[in-house]
Amino acid sequence: MSGAERVTIEVRGLETFGPHGVTEEERVAGCRIVLDIALDVEAAATASDEIAETVDYGALTRFAEAFVADRSFHTLERLCAELADEIEAEHAPIALTIRAAKPEPPMSARLTDVAVTLRRGSR
Repeated sequence: MSGAERVTIEVRGLETFGPHGVTEEERVAGCRIVLDIALDVEAAATASDEIAETVDYGALTRFAEAFVADRSFHTLERLCAELADEIEAEHAPIALTIRAAKPEPPMSARLTDVAVTLRRGSR
């Protein structure tokens, strides 16, 4: 990309729902997963103002929503790793961070959420 500059594309607080959890009951009932995704990329859109020369965060959001809804994982770690693989294959980011939080974990403890953050590349 000519005139490209390094930018960070962020999608924060994306509320999704899918068949995830350690127990079969969790997977059958489904659960809410909140995603934060950040990609560092070289984007020529800084000069051209063309969406084709950056990561379309609308498309990224739709992809992540479908990914969580259509796939099933026992752990948030695996969900983050598989989602990262897909995003890397499509966008080849310099760096990528994905945080997946489960706001209503099946635990007796009072807490806001449980979460896993996966980081790849240099930030």
